[in-house]
Amino acid sequence: MRIFVINPGSTSTKIAVYEDEKQVWVHNVRHTAEELADFAHINEQYPFRRERIEEALRAAGIEEKFDAVIGRGGLIHPTPGGVYPVNEKMKQDLLDTVHEHACNLGAFLADDWASRLGCPAYIADPVVVDELDARARWTGLPQIERRSIFHALNSKAVARRYAAEKGVAYEDMDVIVAHLGGGISISAHKHGRVVDVNNALDGEGPFSPERAGTLPAYELAEMCFSGKYTLRDVKKMITGKGGAVAHLGTNNMKAVEGRALAGDPRSKAFLEAMFYTVAKQIGAMHVALMGRTQAIILTGGIAYSNHCVDMLRKQIDYLAPVAVIPGEDEMGALASNAYGALTGKLTCREYTGEKLA
Repeated sequence: MRIFVINPGSTSTKIAVYEDEKQVWVHNVRHTAEELADFAHINEQYPFRRERIEEALRAAGIEEKFDAVIGRGGLIHPTPGGVYPVNEKMKQDLLDTVHEHACNLGAFLADDWASRLGCPAYIADPVVVDELDARARWTGLPQIERRSIFHALNSKAVARRYAAEKGVAYEDMDVIVAHLGGGISISAHKHGRVVDVNNALDGEGPFSPERAGTLPAYELAEMCFSGKYTLRDVKKMITGKGGAVAHLGTNNMKAVEGRALAGDPRSKAFLEAMFYTVAKQIGAMHVALMGRTQAIILTGGIAYSNHCVDMLRKQIDYLAPVAVIPGEDEMGALASNAYGALTGKLTCREYTGEKLA
């Protein structure tokens, strides 16, 4: 099976060709700030990105004969994990969403190529995968319900990979996945369902290189009504300008680690505190799994750091075996989902956009 993978990000569009689950070509189409400055909204970038992808395929001599095209899933309505054929309801919801992100273009780009080639277009495990237990949705205010927004694609992929290495089905394991990146999400996977997870986008759970994480509500409310900040200012502090950016002026964790190892006390204190919040969230997910956690999987870019992994491992390794699967192979995960759908190993779901019960 020949599969074309399209993964739009903030400043690039990654594309790749897979034969079955083996990558045979990959390219990262970079977009400069100057190129993107002309677009007021993400959706306006669609023709530009499509043209750049076409240029890259022509330059590499890639023959556009594919059995499926899969794009990164966007911010559609909450939906269970799985592989979804792109449909009109999905595209309309992506146009109507209040959350602008480049990943919203994935379904449109996949559908464009697939419709011209006469093959299926898919997305898989978008960031809004929602499989929460009903009790995990509650907060102390009826006006506010907890939402599931996390690194679903990579988290589910590494959980499946770990299970396969152990010779067990993902659906038969209870594992915790800690995705450690610009944002940090800690998800409890119970027999193939993510029954609880912190909202890694909107300000819940550990603080991280770019996120403020859970904040004392009273102090946050006072800050919001102090007259010093706009709503946009506060949202940026929560997501994008929080965490290491706020405390240390950078989201580069290699630089922060380097400063800490060189003896900078503030960088050292920040790392210790950040991984303390990560460990606490892992502990909470261990409770969500009733203490039956079979493994804690550390993934994401920060998991490449032995120093950071060792700091965290010391706080959690008494809970369950710790496995390290660094990075986030989103391209491979997307290709694997498309291959599973084509071969019948994975059952496709229909996206309806209906509110989850």
